Amino acid sequence: MAYAHVSLASDVLRMSTSVALVLPQRATTQIGTTGREPAGDPPVLYLLHGLSDDETAWTRRTSIERYAEEAGIAVVMPRVERSFYQDMAHGERYWTYVSQELPELVQRMFRVSDRREDTFVAGQSMGGYGAMRMALAHPERFAAAASLSGALHMAHPQVRAERGDFYATAFGEADITGTDADLLALLRRRDLAELPALMLACGEQDDLLPMQHAFLAVAADVGVPVSVSLTPGEHEWGYWDARIRDVVDWLPVRR
Repeated sequence: MAYAHVSLASDVLRMSTSVALVLPQRATTQIGTTGREPAGDPPVLYLLHGLSDDETAWTRRTSIERYAEEAGIAVVMPRVERSFYQDMAHGERYWTYVSQELPELVQRMFRVSDRREDTFVAGQSMGGYGAMRMALAHPERFAAAASLSGALHMAHPQVRAERGDFYATAFGEADITGTDADLLALLRRRDLAELPALMLACGEQDDLLPMQHAFLAVAADVGVPVSVSLTPGEHEWGYWDARIRDVVDWLPVRR
């Protein structure tokens, strides 16, 4: 695999920003790794970070490069600060950047597939929210989406009451219930036939476990199938390293 850390100019954000990438590369002389290059442009996983992290978190704290190598996929990891993947009420337009501009830049600058069946999205915590929002808002772009310990019910009144420090900056003061920022509302509005495959994983000792149950209850109510893994674990990187390997194995990657 090749690893790249890129500074690029974003017209949407009106500034430079950073993206980390791992890209398939066949290697014949490296010990312990061989790499695999798929025929044609490789599938791509957009992998989103959590609230306190940045674009380097996944490569520093997990073995995502090794897992991606085994699958023959590219991985794109953007930096979105503490935006909660929103066009922020008081900040930059990170939703427009990550959902529209970034994929266009990646496809223009790097050799990755632009086909729906080769495009996936995943993330942990805040990134789990971002991944599910991208999949539900743009099901025509993704074949599969996965959330690890995702903050999937940000419209819950308790979230606004307890996390006002970042909530108002990202979402504003208004109630987001029923808006496009409300994942449960998005889930209810989507036609089952158009949705990508969905996966949800969370540790049973994670404080965000109730959000998973809320999301799954709506999914069951509207008949949306979700692959679920609720196993012992907390909100930490040891759990996410194990689960992101499960995600990569689960992705419908063409072999």
